[in-house]
Amino acid sequence: MIPPFPISFSRLRLCGSLLLSALLVVFAAGFGEAFAEDAAPLVKVLVAYHSLSGNTERMAEAVVAGVKSVSGTEVLLKRVGKVTADDLFSADAVVVGSPVYWSNMSGEVKTFFDNWQFKFGVFPEFKMKNKIGAAFAVGGQVSSGKEVTMLTILAAMLGNQMIVVSGGGAFGASATTEGDSPGIDNQELADAKELGRRVAEIAARFKASSAK
Repeated sequence: MIPPFPISFSRLRLCGSLLLSALLVVFAAGFGEAFAEDAAPLVKVLVAYHSLSGNTERMAEAVVAGVKSVSGTEVLLKRVGKVTADDLFSADAVVVGSPVYWSNMSGEVKTFFDNWQFKFGVFPEFKMKNKIGAAFAVGGQVSSGKEVTMLTILAAMLGNQMIVVSGGGAFGASATTEGDSPGIDNQELADAKELGRRVAEIAARFKASSAK
């Protein structure tokens, strides 16, 4: 029996094309939304350090390796005297490393923190507020003041209303380079790498939640 309203093949083909196009648009829109939700913002980490013997520099490089192990991160490694205002303010996280001088951070690292205000002007706007901060230290002897050094670094960060984290140790990563533990050993490098990884992960979580 012939239908009362015959439909031509060309019309069927046109309807099919329109339906397929509509489905592709819906699929693309849904995929785009899912991709936008899954794409995390790039996290920038600054690793700043002072080193004369090269030991603190080796620890800094291990911290960098830990940061790089986390996807979606960008890391900048610089000596404290070379850090610019843009380096500091564009970073989502700052990790500072120092050798232990007389049970405290080195003068160069202290000057770096002083420059936050006197050179870069972080106050009164608290321009470092809510950035992630962490510390690492290298000392000659087992009880040379590494924990004190890291705590003074973290205290400077807390004074700037940063969010400090630890990793690789109770207060951060550290290394002993004299006596029964000459140089930087593999475990100390692993601790520094763990610190960098944790800083990157925490910074990524905080940035992602802040972006919502």
